[in-house]
Amino acid sequence: MNFQQLRIIRETVRRNFNLTEVAQALATSQSGVSKHIRDLEEELGVELFVRRGKRLLSLTDPGQQIVPFVERMLVDAGSIRRIGVELGAAQQGELVIATTHTQARYMLPGVIAEFRRAFPQVHLVLHQASPADVAQMLLDGRADIGIATEALSGEPDLAAFAYHSWRHAVIVPKGHALEWNESLTLERLAGYPLITYQKGFTGRPAIDRAFAAEGLAPDIVLEAIDADVIKAYVELGLGVGIVAELAFEPERDLALTMRPEHFFEESTTFIAVRRGRFLRGFAYRFIEACRPSLSEALIRREAGDLSG
Repeated sequence: MNFQQLRIIRETVRRNFNLTEVAQALATSQSGVSKHIRDLEEELGVELFVRRGKRLLSLTDPGQQIVPFVERMLVDAGSIRRIGVELGAAQQGELVIATTHTQARYMLPGVIAEFRRAFPQVHLVLHQASPADVAQMLLDGRADIGIATEALSGEPDLAAFAYHSWRHAVIVPKGHALEWNESLTLERLAGYPLITYQKGFTGRPAIDRAFAAEGLAPDIVLEAIDADVIKAYVELGLGVGIVAELAFEPERDLALTMRPEHFFEESTTFIAVRRGRFLRGFAYRFIEACRPSLSEALIRREAGDLSG
């Protein structure tokens, strides 16, 4: 058994059992991929994949049991490499952050600026993704830190910590009938075409629950994954917007008015790391820059960092 075989097994699952794509992703030949799989199956004494001719269709029962251990071994191997790098160059390296557009655009600029001043030799990579993809990047070992409102706190292999809480607000164009209306209700709001987040993004479940609790079926005419798009279409007069309060910038959104109504329950954004993953010292400094109460000792204790 070797790490190339393990990487091939993991990539085969990721690539939906398409060996051509696996070979391309790992810069090897398809015949080499097939041979590595056969060699590992012979060594283990079980078939890992359901086959139809030369095609792989799915995982067998033994394969389903083995793949989580493959993932774990590859994550641990990455941690060993990072330990070596940490011991050799504590203030240098790469930090990969996976987060959503809302957090990258409205919460992290100040944190990143502070971090860059403190660690100018650290290469910072910021991936914008859906909450589900943020979680998967952490689980796969492709990201060191994940920040999102959804998908992180319920994943058992992730240690998630509350970052900040926020609410949604209503935004309308200047001069709109709802701009200064003092008796705005959810029922009245539901009577207008609405523009808000796509399902699964930026606390959308809280919006849906608020209307459902009142027995209302809002007319959501446009969904987007980020607030900038929502604000642009509200400004064009295509509907009333519902966005995260933190996404409204009075100095920039001069054509819009925000109404911070408390129709919607509070949402919490989380910072998460994969349990058992080795983190460089500067990764803890980044988390502390986000929220000082999230100390290195606390993260190590809860996440089981291999360095602790």
